[in-house]
Amino acid sequence: MSCHNKSCCHEKKNNLSGQKHCGLGHPSLEGVVPSGARKIVLVGNPNVGKSVFFNYLTGLYVDVSNFPGTTVDISYGKLGEDVVIDTPGVYGISSFNDEERVARDVILSADLIVNVVDAVHLERDLFLTLQVIDTGIPVLVALNMVDDAAQKGIQVDAHLLEHLLGVPVVSTVAVKGEGLEQVRGRLDEARAGSVPAPLQRELKEALNRIGSQAEALLVLEGDPHVAERHGIAPGDRREAIYSDRRERVNDLVCHVLSETQQGVDFATRLGRWMLRPATGVPFFLLAVSLMFYFIGVFVAQDVVGFTEETLMQGYYEPMMRGLVGRYVPEESVMGAFLIGEFGLMTMTVTYVLGLLLPLVVAFYFILSIMEDSGYLPRLATLVDRMMNLIGLNGRAIIPMILGFGCITMATITTRLLGSERERTIATALLGLAIPCSAQLGVIVGLLSGIGAYYTTLYVGILVLVLGVTGRVLSRVLPGETSDLLIDLPPLRLPRLENVLKKMATKSYAFLKEAAPLFALGALIITTLQVTGLLETIQDVLAPVTVGILKLPRESANIFIMGMIRRDFGAAGLTDMAISPEQMLVSLVTITLFVPCIASILVIFKERGRREGLLIWLGSWVAAFVVGGLVAAVLL
Repeated sequence: MSCHNKSCCHEKKNNLSGQKHCGLGHPSLEGVVPSGARKIVLVGNPNVGKSVFFNYLTGLYVDVSNFPGTTVDISYGKLGEDVVIDTPGVYGISSFNDEERVARDVILSADLIVNVVDAVHLERDLFLTLQVIDTGIPVLVALNMVDDAAQKGIQVDAHLLEHLLGVPVVSTVAVKGEGLEQVRGRLDEARAGSVPAPLQRELKEALNRIGSQAEALLVLEGDPHVAERHGIAPGDRREAIYSDRRERVNDLVCHVLSETQQGVDFATRLGRWMLRPATGVPFFLLAVSLMFYFIGVFVAQDVVGFTEETLMQGYYEPMMRGLVGRYVPEESVMGAFLIGEFGLMTMTVTYVLGLLLPLVVAFYFILSIMEDSGYLPRLATLVDRMMNLIGLNGRAIIPMILGFGCITMATITTRLLGSERERTIATALLGLAIPCSAQLGVIVGLLSGIGAYYTTLYVGILVLVLGVTGRVLSRVLPGETSDLLIDLPPLRLPRLENVLKKMATKSYAFLKEAAPLFALGALIITTLQVTGLLETIQDVLAPVTVGILKLPRESANIFIMGMIRRDFGAAGLTDMAISPEQMLVSLVTITLFVPCIASILVIFKERGRREGLLIWLGSWVAAFVVGGLVAAVLL
């Protein structure tokens, strides 16, 4: 029932209609729909223009209320004898949050659905369209924003789309009022659309236990709330149905959407070039080269050289040792923990502020530029097929790129991947075959001293190890690679304000989470040093380095130092008198060797003890096996 207390209502005018917004408590839909009236429900993704359709169809007299049991508002108004109900913008009919649950329940009660689709993002929006059609409820599709699509060189064949979907399709430009009258005039033509035969058979079987096709679909897709209403267990067909639906969307888009260069602006053309391998790969190589020069050369060498060596090691650490040393001798156990070689008040602070902070800020600065300009989603789309070969989708390029700055930061970033399987693969590859910028700077310097031939071998070996490891993990780990579902925003010049805000927010969040782990790592290393276990580990490793890797006995130290900080290990090679072949063996092994202790702690935190331990031990095995094979061939 609706609220008639005028004191609780106020009118809001816009260019198409006036609306009344009332605090209505918790009415049911049945209370606002007169007997015999049809429920016409507007459905669509966020920001597709549903509100314009709603205002046009309902006119002046509109109510807004809380949907029962939620704080989500729904709007409803009359169209003749019928009632038009607007729903929150959603990407699918499911139960993941209040908005989706409200949209689901309103859709289930609908007599007729008007599905508003953005012509610019047809591939994204048609997933919801097909799900709505699969419910068996009569549907009319409003293909909105066709003018924006035309400006971007996108043409959609509405007649062919209508034929393939089996429901009426009307092209509209809602904000200009174009096509709105046709939508209203064709409401009576709304009908149930085409459902694939295999899904129809499943739905028919489910109808024996469930009253309607729409609810049968949601039970098959595993909706626990709908299943509970019928006293049955949720189905387990969501992944299969969703996968088939995504394939149907791809097939529809291939048939009805075409691109043209006529009237297209330069930004749109450039965006298309970035998606095509022939032109996109050179763009990618250029972007990576610029990023590597900025972060790997300018920041990692020049800026970090000043912040770490000049400021922290030149001024901060001597000051701190002098200050604390007055009360706690550095030679004491407490002194070792506070101001020793790996002290909490010396190396930890230097590492976080002198080394890590400039790298993190630089990486998030570049990442924010790529994101704000619209290039990052295009890069993910470009490399998607290649990443599929190692069990990942294109979104994984982000942590992979970040890994060349800091493995710790990149491991945390794997959270954006779509499944636990993909996070495991990405974390394992990061810990194994991606050198961080601090280590990479030292490695590049060492490679330059042994020539292009060995440099090519080094790169080739790492790429081979990364590819083989990814392929093996993709085959061994259960599950499949998730599809890349990503919006392609228009290319634009990034706004400095947005870039700086994102950079500052993400940098602070990372340092807040990672700094305690670096401190814990320093405590562990100092404990090993004070108890003498560090030297014991070096003695244990010595036979391996001599017998398998064919390196001098003292090279065991570089692997221990590499566990503390990856660049420490690589830097230890500069003082060793070894041949170019031994240098290659050392660099391959130290790169594949376990990441620094802070990264290890993050890996355990993100992946859990079991997976973290397997990744850690796997790095040990892979490093010495691959290094041993290279040594056997070259030495």
